[in-house]
Amino acid sequence: MDHVEELLARMSPEEKAAQLTQYFYFKLPAGAEPDPALGLDLEAQPRGVEEALGRGEAGSLLFVRDAAEINRLQRMTIEGNAHGIPALFGFDVIHGLRTIFPVPIGMAASWDLETIERGQAVAAREARAVGIHWTFAPMVDIARDARWGRIVEGAGEDPFLGAAVAAAQVRGFQPTVIAGPKHFAGYGAAVGGRDYDEASISDYELWNVYFPPFQAAVEAGAGNVMTAYMDLNGIPASASKWLFTEVLRDMWGFDGFVVSDANAVRNLVTHGYARDLTEAGARAVTAGVDMEMAMGDPAYAHLPGAVSDEVLDARVRKVLEAKAKLGLFDNPYVDERLAQETLTDPAHRDVARVAAQRSAVLLRNDGGLLPLDRNASIAVLGPLADSRRDIIGPWVFDYDLSETVTVLDGIRRAVGEQNVTFAQGVPVVQRTFPSMFDMFGGNAPSDPEGFDEDAEFARAVETATAADVAVVVVGEWQNMIGEAASRSSLDLPGRQLELVQAVVATGTPTVLLVMNGRPLDLRWAAEHVPAILDIWYPGTQGGNAVADLLFGAVSPGGKLPFSWPRTVGQIPIVYSHTISHEPENQARRYWDEESTPLFPFGHGLSYASFSFSDITIDNPSPVRDGTVTVSVQVRNDSDREAAEVVQLYLHQRSGSASRPVRELKGFERVVLPGGESRRVEFRVGPDQRRYWNAAERDWVLDESVFDVWVGGSSTADLTATFEVTG
Repeated sequence: MDHVEELLARMSPEEKAAQLTQYFYFKLPAGAEPDPALGLDLEAQPRGVEEALGRGEAGSLLFVRDAAEINRLQRMTIEGNAHGIPALFGFDVIHGLRTIFPVPIGMAASWDLETIERGQAVAAREARAVGIHWTFAPMVDIARDARWGRIVEGAGEDPFLGAAVAAAQVRGFQPTVIAGPKHFAGYGAAVGGRDYDEASISDYELWNVYFPPFQAAVEAGAGNVMTAYMDLNGIPASASKWLFTEVLRDMWGFDGFVVSDANAVRNLVTHGYARDLTEAGARAVTAGVDMEMAMGDPAYAHLPGAVSDEVLDARVRKVLEAKAKLGLFDNPYVDERLAQETLTDPAHRDVARVAAQRSAVLLRNDGGLLPLDRNASIAVLGPLADSRRDIIGPWVFDYDLSETVTVLDGIRRAVGEQNVTFAQGVPVVQRTFPSMFDMFGGNAPSDPEGFDEDAEFARAVETATAADVAVVVVGEWQNMIGEAASRSSLDLPGRQLELVQAVVATGTPTVLLVMNGRPLDLRWAAEHVPAILDIWYPGTQGGNAVADLLFGAVSPGGKLPFSWPRTVGQIPIVYSHTISHEPENQARRYWDEESTPLFPFGHGLSYASFSFSDITIDNPSPVRDGTVTVSVQVRNDSDREAAEVVQLYLHQRSGSASRPVRELKGFERVVLPGGESRRVEFRVGPDQRRYWNAAERDWVLDESVFDVWVGGSSTADLTATFEVTG
């Protein structure tokens, strides 16, 4: 990195501050209206950013996704600063760029780390082809409150699963683009599930629950980390020296650069933590935040004279090193001829189809209604059944709706149009508060012109009555979830439940497809609808994948990455709670409702049936730093090939703290032909048994008896024990 040191020696404080500044570059799509809440003049904004580039006042841009435009802005950047330093282009590549994959919570539901890694590798390839160097992903926040809209971007409630998924995503992104895990730290614990509100998290939970996915992402080689907006235990997370210097760099050895979330440094003034932009910038950069993502006047422009040269150089060095590692000093431009070829690569669509197949979770299949007979007449119903925009989900900006396959499209392709009828049934329900992201490309739902709600409802019921089977697609419209999209209820929006009830009342066998990014209130459906398949927002190839699942070309193999509550009043509900008082009454904590989940963590059915037997432990009395190998025989008792996710859970009976009733400590997705079996092994060592102890204020390993369960969900009943001795 000699070139980096040479640049630092020649740069002025103002030039260094510019390298630490990232500007939004907005160009509104035709017909889109700016959101006044952003506080920006979005007609003048691009011109202002370009003028700043020409003066050498920016080191990075975000939200540009066109190869020719990136090359133009890159040339402007290089020519605008005295040292020819290129810009770093970042973008929200969350679950695909042009090829859209299932939303992250859906990908996590696959419990398939190879598929997750492969999906993000496709996203990285498409991003780099158009000139994007850095993605603001993965989001690795643990989410235990389903009201929080950004649950859709993460891996759910469990730190072990979350850590594994985080590492897989980083491996997929890098080295093609820089991965930027976010939001450090505790953002998913916002009070009341209200996005941006403060989080109060004990040290016990921070170290044992919220930190592990971030540490796993760092250990996987993530080159960037993004800050969180909210106050964490009374201190704005974006100015926490403890988070970014003591934990991230000193303890975990992170060697990349830290970026603030959008306007998070300026918001230190809003928080009442800083008097003005100068103090806000100084506090953030001193805490260890290397780059400011800014809308409008950046706080980091005020850094010269406000912080020492040593602090400024340390931050600039990280940014320049990132550019050097990407090869931008030698090759700053993108080959525009190859961009379109990469974006339209059919192999990418194949990867997306497999990902959507493996993400789906079969929640219920009473009487073996699924898979369906291809010769049956099928009524496809619901406002989400033929919505190209909704099936790809939120947090996508460069999609091509012309190639997006809806559920209706997929079913028609699979069995022909002659046996398929469609009725929307109920209208799309607009959200009370439009999303700040609706302006980036037609995100707001709309009903057909002249839509007659009552007549369409009646037509849907008639369509179901005349069919052999009804497939009803329900859920949330994609703009009802994501950033700034929390909900106070988990009810199915609008009249969707009423539609489901009316269809079931016809007597036609009914399959419910749930398109979602959070658990919804399915209590009635879980009692009255024989088959329920959670398809999440499955992406570009979602309709084809759903048809593959419905007609048995593949068997569902996904598992829930969260405990599915019965009602919003149970939130937060997690499987890994402590035993507490009266464990025999755990299911009766509420007067008016069971206090167990509707579907447990790790739950997911299959068209095959699996059995678990012959659990063994090779060393039933290990020493404190010893390791045991737990093995189990898994058998496919059916006559068809299918996947099962074998899960291992651990419980420590006694020690220096109360330990959860069960904690996931191992999993493996295995594919078995019908009638075949396999021995699956898990190693359980100090890393699986250690935990952060609130009394000791340190990591501990206790001598204790440990219970082990292995099976297909967190309710597994095949068990064994081992005892850790001194």
